[in-house]
Amino acid sequence: MKKAIIAAVSCIAAGAMLMTGCSKSDKNKGSSDDTSSVMNYTAPEEGEDIVVISVKDYGDIKIKLFDDLMPKACENFKTHASDGYYDNLIFHRVIDDFMIQGGDPLGTGTGGESIWGGSFDGGTSDKLLHLTGAVAYANSGSTATDGSQFYIVTGYQSEELTDEVMSSISTSYGKEFSDEEKKLYQEYGGSPFLDGNYTVFGQVIDGLDVAYKIAATTEKDSNDKPDTDIVMSSVSVEKYDGSEIRWYKSDYDDIDK
Repeated sequence: MKKAIIAAVSCIAAGAMLMTGCSKSDKNKGSSDDTSSVMNYTAPEEGEDIVVISVKDYGDIKIKLFDDLMPKACENFKTHASDGYYDNLIFHRVIDDFMIQGGDPLGTGTGGESIWGGSFDGGTSDKLLHLTGAVAYANSGSTATDGSQFYIVTGYQSEELTDEVMSSISTSYGKEFSDEEKKLYQEYGGSPFLDGNYTVFGQVIDGLDVAYKIAATTEKDSNDKPDTDIVMSSVSVEKYDGSEIRWYKSDYDDIDK
């Protein structure tokens, strides 16, 4: 067991997203039914809207959106994508084994706004976790400050989320994990300490390898901004064509398992 992980959880989370902030604010629920199971790995229907992020020199990241659970969050993301808002923006913050963050027109982590102007409250849903490949909005202390910036979870490796680490996260963040949630994190990895404080609204269905390659960037400044811009050449809304879904790291040959 890597003893440094428990100590690192608080340090990483404190400076995690956008203008930082991992407050323990009350959850603003999405339109979810609390009795059902985690929905991250629910396959899209053929013809359903998905978002495709084409990253220059890296490849495509395809994202399923959970419109039924997080309608306002998905409307914001899809409209920005359809309007070309995200085209040619960069991933301005990348952290290996954690996440990649983009969607800021300024490229600094301090800009961007929602389709309604300023910020909005995207809420949270207990059905959507920060499992590997989850897509969520960055915020500055609560989901009421969601804007345009988003991140894709690469997360801790599954083997690092031991019972001891999960217990430490529960104690530190006042978060209780169900048996199902714990099993999913320990099988697929992720960033469980972020649950409840950020709006998860999507899941990578293909291109997780692209996210991992970006996250592994080593030449960057003290704010984790890559020295060479990693550009989203286009972000578009497309119809899912029924092609193969690759949710998990085990579906890829070029990601360290």
